[in-house]
Formats: sequence, structure tokens, C-alpha cells
Amino acid sequence: MAKVELTPLRTWDDFFPGSDRFAKPDVRDLARWNNRIISNLLYYQTNYMLLAVVVFLLVGFLNPLGMITALAVVSGVFMGSVWVGENRAVINNFKRQNPTIFVIAVMVASYTLLSMLGSVMIFMYAIILPLASVFAHASFRLRNMKNKLENKIEGVGLKRSPMGILLQALGQQEENLQKIQNLLEAKLNE
Repeated sequence: MAKVELTPLRTWDDFFPGSDRFAKPDVRDLARWNNRIISNLLYYQTNYMLLAVVVFLLVGFLNPLGMITALAVVSGVFMGSVWVGENRAVINNFKRQNPTIFVIAVMVASYTLLSMLGSVMIFMYAIILPLASVFAHASFRLRNMKNKLENKIEGVGLKRSPMGILLQALGQQEENLQKIQNLLEAKLNE
């Protein structure tokens, strides 16, 4: 297995070229749209992380007390849920069997505490604004040949990146990996 590497920061001309490299996704073909998003998430992941950090810091700069409060609450709830999940067998089993419900429960607990402290909107802007920006770029940015080649290398397992690991954990790369494995097996059988 290849070691995990961060992809290089793509140039501004590559990341945000003229309007000729952007197009509305075909919402009727969800598989193709999903493939475009995953490819762009893998290829531009360093640019996306930088964008998210800049937006997060900008929101934090505009309201530092609200952001520090929100970070402390969310971190505390998250660490508490991890501790409970590790030390209570019932919770650990529930977390393994229902990971989505467990994450939603952690989010609801965080939201409830944040709303009591009045910092919920600040934290939501700091999280949702970068995610919405990344999703919009990944949806509208057309892929180029270099993007497709990099993604195939990661899909085969010759290269690993943090976004690739995250997408694999979410089950988003299994289909692509299966296609590549079937192709390689067919070539070997010939």
C-alpha cells in the first residue's frame, strides 16, 4: 500500500480558469455527476482545504468569541461521544451498527448546546460556507486529462491521499476500484 501524500496545490489558472472549463452538471445522470464531484475532490483537495481554512478563519476573525465558543462546544461533544463510544459497549455497538444516526446524534447535541450559547449561526457559516463552495466548484468544474489520470492512479492504489481515504471510508470509491480491478483481471486473463 502506498503512503499517504497530500496532493500538490493546483495553480489558480488550473483551479479557476475561464468559464469554458465550467459547465452545469447533468442532474439527470447522477452517476456521472457523482463521478465529476469525486474526481474534482481528489484532484483539487489541497485547494479545497486551503479555501475551507481561509473561510473558516475569516468567519472566526469576524466573530472570534462566537467561533471559540462553538469550537469548544463541538470539540467537547465530539470527544465526549468518542469516549462514551469506547467505554460503553452498548454505545459502541450502536455506533458500529448505525454510524449515520450516531453522527446525527452528535450533531444534534452540538447544535442544542450551541443554540443555548448563541453561537450556532457563526459555526454554521464557518462550516457550511466552505462546504457549499467546495461542492459548487466540484460540481461545475469540468475534468481535464491530468485530473482523470491522477484519479485512476489513486483508484488503483498506487497513490493515497487524505481525501481518497475519506471517500473510501464513505464508500464512494469502491465502485471505481471494482471497475479497475475487473479491467486488470480481464487483461491478465487474455
